[in-house]
Amino acid sequence: MDFDRQVALVTGAAAGIGEQIARRLYAGGAAVTLVGHDRAALERLCRELDPDASRTLAVEADVRDEAAMRDAVGRAVDKFGALHLAVNNAGLTGPHDTPLEALSLEDWNTVIGTDLTGMFLSLKAELPAIVAAGGGAIVNLSSGNGIVGVAGIAAYTAAKHGVLGLTRAVALEYADKKVRVNAIGPGYVATPRMLEMPQEALDALAQAHPLGRLATREEVAEFAAFLLSSRASFCTGGFYPIDGGYTAR
Repeated sequence: MDFDRQVALVTGAAAGIGEQIARRLYAGGAAVTLVGHDRAALERLCRELDPDASRTLAVEADVRDEAAMRDAVGRAVDKFGALHLAVNNAGLTGPHDTPLEALSLEDWNTVIGTDLTGMFLSLKAELPAIVAAGGGAIVNLSSGNGIVGVAGIAAYTAAKHGVLGLTRAVALEYADKKVRVNAIGPGYVATPRMLEMPQEALDALAQAHPLGRLATREEVAEFAAFLLSSRASFCTGGFYPIDGGYTAR
């Protein structure tokens, strides 16, 4: 399997894309620490994947809390002996269809704090542990909206653009320490929450992609797994859209 004897940590692992990435890494042989704010959902997923809890650990933590992220990484290392891989997925979109002058400072701070500062704090906790393990790989979740502008979601668009700069800077800083850092940019993905939307809205989102459909969670998880694996050993500092052609137009 791809990740035998590897230890991974996934933020935002309680649902959606993060959940599927955690499933893929576990299926590939990794020990996986699942981090999120919904303890019950994290623990349910751990029990489903790993009834004897030998290769999973659920940690309730807010990525905006520096001490909490240090503790999450420390608990992973304490249980599994090291940290080799991380996927920084935790994020939120914030208000939709909101012009900048109507966007509150509170909403701006919440989105930037989670999607960008939260990634900074996650990386800050993860990187020393990965270096101590002899190197590894990190995948950061940006978005197709990390390279295009979208009206009405300025905070999310700014944060996801920021993820790319953060990813590139960290990749350069840690290349000589044998840590690869890349970002992926999903288009609209058919998560359970997304599929709760009215069919008319789903159809409109599907048509935003030249391929005419939403991505599946499995497609995103498989791509993240590739970038974490030895098959992508010469990839660092990159941004890789997985968006059905959304950003090609």
